[in-house]
Amino acid sequence: MADGSVRNRSGDVYKPSVLRGYGAHLERHVLPALGGMKLDAVRRRDVQALCDRLVADGASPSTVRNAIMPLRVLYRRALRAGQVTVSPLEHLELPAVRGVRDRVASPSEAAQLLAALPVGDRAIWATALYAGLRLGELKALRVSDVDLDAGRISVDRSWDAREGAIEPKSRSGRRRVPIAEELRAHLAKHLLRSGRRRGLIFGRSETRPFAHVSLRERALRAWAVAELQPIGFHECRHTFASMCIAAGVNARGLMAYLGHASIQMTFDRYGHLMPGNEDEAAELLNDYLRRSCRTGASEEK
Repeated sequence: MADGSVRNRSGDVYKPSVLRGYGAHLERHVLPALGGMKLDAVRRRDVQALCDRLVADGASPSTVRNAIMPLRVLYRRALRAGQVTVSPLEHLELPAVRGVRDRVASPSEAAQLLAALPVGDRAIWATALYAGLRLGELKALRVSDVDLDAGRISVDRSWDAREGAIEPKSRSGRRRVPIAEELRAHLAKHLLRSGRRRGLIFGRSETRPFAHVSLRERALRAWAVAELQPIGFHECRHTFASMCIAAGVNARGLMAYLGHASIQMTFDRYGHLMPGNEDEAAELLNDYLRRSCRTGASEEK
């Protein structure tokens, strides 16, 4: 593909950064151990020995799993092509990755975090917090993608450090995200202040994206002065998801706005935040009925 990405048979795209990561893991971990073997000669015990060796060398659980990820991709393709009949990646004993609780900012905290930032940086962080865009999507966002009148952001591309603008990593990554009033105010002020009418909306220029390391450093300094707990871009995405759920956005809508490839991914990631008991369901229904009754009474007068 022209942007350096590779589309697989399911239609999803391997981003250039992912391909570079796969290549690095192959060179560093896989090829030294298994490079002399044919695909159909590799057995599960060979891959298990590689994983055990990495653990013995002090590699973290995530590193072990990432090291064999390119092998999983290779064997999936080999199975489809009929080059092998079984994958040696099945039923491996891998070290457990201990989950880390994701930081989620409350609505009031999100507003405080934004208010503490330099004025020129607020719209970028606001778009992360209130629209859930990934860092690469923020970098690739263009002025023409933001329709304040219609109240939506069109996410049609991401950004790679080497390749520049690239396609989203999956079909579902291309999506439309609603613009909340809080975000609308930040975007309107940003566009008025920058005077930009085309090109990258947050870029250092129309064609050069913002430098996220510098942006992050400025934010950390500002939040330290304000004595606020820092937040990262991926945590901003979690915050957006939690706000949507708290506001009553259903799982199907949340899946679309986040650009998830399946609703199962949304449930796996955010199901614990969704209303799940009778009391919560009753309260949601009560709120809806109260609003509907008030509207109906007003129309009858």
